[in-house]
Amino acid sequence: MINTLLGVKKNMTSTYDSRGRRVGATILEIAPNFITQVKTIEGKDGYNAIQIGTGTKKSIKKPQLGIGKKAGVEKPIRWFREVRIMENPSTSLGTLQPGTEIKLNQVFSIGDAIKVTGISKGKGFQGGVRRHGFHGGSRTHGQSDRMRAPGSIGSGTTPGRVYKGKRMAGHMGMDTVTTKNLEVVGIDKQKNLLIVKGAIPGSTGGLIKIIKLGRIKGYTPPPEEKPSEEEISENSEKLGKPENQNSGESDNSDKSGAQSPSESSEKEEVVPDAS
Repeated sequence: MINTLLGVKKNMTSTYDSRGRRVGATILEIAPNFITQVKTIEGKDGYNAIQIGTGTKKSIKKPQLGIGKKAGVEKPIRWFREVRIMENPSTSLGTLQPGTEIKLNQVFSIGDAIKVTGISKGKGFQGGVRRHGFHGGSRTHGQSDRMRAPGSIGSGTTPGRVYKGKRMAGHMGMDTVTTKNLEVVGIDKQKNLLIVKGAIPGSTGGLIKIIKLGRIKGYTPPPEEKPSEEEISENSEKLGKPENQNSGESDNSDKSGAQSPSESSEKEEVVPDAS
């Protein structure tokens, strides 16, 4: 039922995917997530959703402390996010009670397709060339100082104004960005780390929302390691079987091709004397 967890972006590294290719990856730390509130259609909220909280720090505001105490979570919770659910949580209150901990391996596994949402890095005030990819003006005809200028912004006498939403210089970054169809290439249960193929929006230490979409199309788990020749020989000795299956056939062929001395002597005795 729950397909969403909250995590923190740590750093980037490189790893190998299921096909053995070396790829860039991002490490996310998934601290314990707790259900802090359950909302139902029958209640005052009027829709089905759960509130998830994670993270902690020294100074927490009193309203946040009150939510955590009401849910029965001992540690102060730093981040809260709401997740819509299709099913009615009132039918399964045994698993969706406030204070229930959601672990990493209960939601995600290697080969899952996920989408992540984070707040992009802030770039401050930027011009049109960097913010929107404008090419700028030419250097010719005395415009040596107009290379990165935005140019004309109006549409003439009609309508005699600048349209709303005109791309111009302004604040860049600090936007909510979602990246879809990323692949989970590794999980560390002991350290609560999730390794995701590719880059993820946001700065180090920023909050990341991870949603499971399903399985990667055409995903094949890595092949199992085949036993070595030494392990095969040891197993065959323990079972009391020959190492080679054709060993018995070779013994029979030797017996049929070459005769033992006892057999040859018996045949000589049977042969009558020619004299």
